[in-house]
Amino acid sequence: MNFLSLFVLIPLLMMVFLVPCRNMNQIRTVMVTGSSVLLAGAIALVFLFMAERNAGNTSDMLFTASTVWFAPMNICYAVGVDGISVAMILLSAVIVFTGVFASWNMQPLTKEFFLWYLLLSVGVFGFFISVDMFTMFMFYEIALIPMYLLIGIWGSGRKEYSAMKLTLMLMGGSAFILIGILGIYFHSAPEGGQLTMNILEIANHYVPVEAQLWLFPVVFLGFGVLGALFPFHTWSPDGHASAPTAVSMLHAGVLMKLGGYGCFRIAIYLLPEAAHELGWIFVILTTISVLYGAFSAVVQTDLKYINAYSSVSHCGLVLFAILFLTQTAMTGAVLQMLSHGLMTALFFALIGMIYGRTHTRDIRELSGLMKVMPFLSVCYVIAGLASLGLPGLSGFVSEMSIFFGAFQKGASTFRRALTIMACSSIVITAVYILRVVGKILYGEVQNKKHLALTDATWYEKIPLVVLIICIAGIGIAPFWLNDLIRESFLAFKRGVLFL
Repeated sequence: MNFLSLFVLIPLLMMVFLVPCRNMNQIRTVMVTGSSVLLAGAIALVFLFMAERNAGNTSDMLFTASTVWFAPMNICYAVGVDGISVAMILLSAVIVFTGVFASWNMQPLTKEFFLWYLLLSVGVFGFFISVDMFTMFMFYEIALIPMYLLIGIWGSGRKEYSAMKLTLMLMGGSAFILIGILGIYFHSAPEGGQLTMNILEIANHYVPVEAQLWLFPVVFLGFGVLGALFPFHTWSPDGHASAPTAVSMLHAGVLMKLGGYGCFRIAIYLLPEAAHELGWIFVILTTISVLYGAFSAVVQTDLKYINAYSSVSHCGLVLFAILFLTQTAMTGAVLQMLSHGLMTALFFALIGMIYGRTHTRDIRELSGLMKVMPFLSVCYVIAGLASLGLPGLSGFVSEMSIFFGAFQKGASTFRRALTIMACSSIVITAVYILRVVGKILYGEVQNKKHLALTDATWYEKIPLVVLIICIAGIGIAPFWLNDLIRESFLAFKRGVLFL
């Protein structure tokens, strides 16, 4: 047990306290209290981590601990964090906290919903604190399993189809991840000695290049499925559209980041030579993801599908930046994971609140909402401006870091051409964001029943304000995040990684 394990233990304790709850007030008390403790713990972790770095601790991972689980295969429950992990934990805590308020009146089976919601949270936090590949994979599976029930039972629309499609495709990706992990494990001691699942130990031993050349595509593809890598992205729009609000927030805001984080932590960190040799293949696929997601969002009429395809585009930028293997681009990838996680959670929260009042997500049936729901409408405008990359908000910082890093000295003409193509997604994003904002928020109220709609309640304002503060905080003062993750890239400087 160490400090990091509390992020797994607290959701488990919340599940225990939820079981005897008999009414909505008791359930809300447990969820708000527990999620507040998680958020406070994540903020404390940021300060503790930065204090350690400022004190001169240059270890690759801090707050490490390891306990043997299965000695014959040297499998351990091993935890530790670097700046990237800390940033992801903070993002997860914010989304879990705001998701509780977004599900304030969840019906039916409220207790059961939150039990599965917390199990999903256990998997997410456990994944980000793990430095043992087996432990990481275990938490990865724990995070995926609840999605089927959360969508299949509490979702809407074609929820059974969407839940099954999501589960089957992500489990297919898991099979590739498992093959890749086992391949890395059996090549983790090329000079003899005990095989290991520990990521830090494997990085010090170097996986043989000939093994990397087949392991890298397998691992990157496995995690890329969750990161909405083309053409394995098709589960994402249906899953987002059918999921309940809080699940959409956690799904798009955090769960999809497991894909990018896994590519970063295992595929790039442990297999860098193969990333240099074969990365161009996936750069092409990620460029297609960026453009396909943006163009698809333009033609959608359902608010959730618009945001879902937008997520395909923005998550494609994360994988795109990771593959350029420059420190600036990879820093931008981390910032993009944070930025997209916050703004897509804000979008889905707002869409859920608008749907709860109007009972439609079709933009052709919505207009003039600024007159009847000014608070929600202003929040939607802020989310849209962050998505299209307005300076002063988080989207601008992350996208500029990505494109600067991808275009810097050393990049080939081929990669620069793909970067220019990916940059065009900014224009396409502006098209569908401004189109939706103009259509649903301004003009006359066409449906007279909408004139009687109410604006946000106090418990709806809390998650919206928290998310907007975080988005603006990153956009106005991104330097603290850069300081947080800067040291993490030192471990990647192995002579062959960065261009």
